[in-house]
Amino acid sequence: MFTCKISEELELKILEVRHADALYQLVNKNREHLAKWLPWVDKTTQVEDTRAYIEFELSRFAKNNGFSCGIFYRNEIVGCIGLHEINWGNKHSSIGYWLAEGYQGKGIMTDSCKCIVNYSLNELKLNRIEIRARTDNFKSRAVPVRLKFKHEGTIRQAEFSYNTFHDHEVYGILAEEWE
Repeated sequence: MFTCKISEELELKILEVRHADALYQLVNKNREHLAKWLPWVDKTTQVEDTRAYIEFELSRFAKNNGFSCGIFYRNEIVGCIGLHEINWGNKHSSIGYWLAEGYQGKGIMTDSCKCIVNYSLNELKLNRIEIRARTDNFKSRAVPVRLKFKHEGTIRQAEFSYNTFHDHEVYGILAEEWE
């Protein structure tokens, strides 16, 4: 299974069914904060929803088509990060992530993204990684900027949630640009 030990306090681990209860509790505790940015939160109403999500992600991992990790800070799950579906023909993918509100501002997500980008470009030999974030999600947009991704543009009305269209900012980095 994929793991990435970033520091003594921070580690990424492929989500396993045994994480379902803790992950559901984390989502539930951060429901108001997360629902603002992530429409799936309202559909996650019981631990079985989280278990089904993890089983789906494990199936994707087994097919070598992306994966989702728990972000563990001091051995406690504090968020998730994943490599979305991989376009093997064009050698690219994108990263998605979220972090519990109380753990923001510690560099956790930047370090976690750096690990996934390293793995994707160096181990999987992908050529391009993309991160998209809602235009109004400044904390999420700061992560690719810190990692020196290039801002490639705005996708207008890319997301429809809570009866409102939201624009997305697109950031990308190529293998030749990654240090």
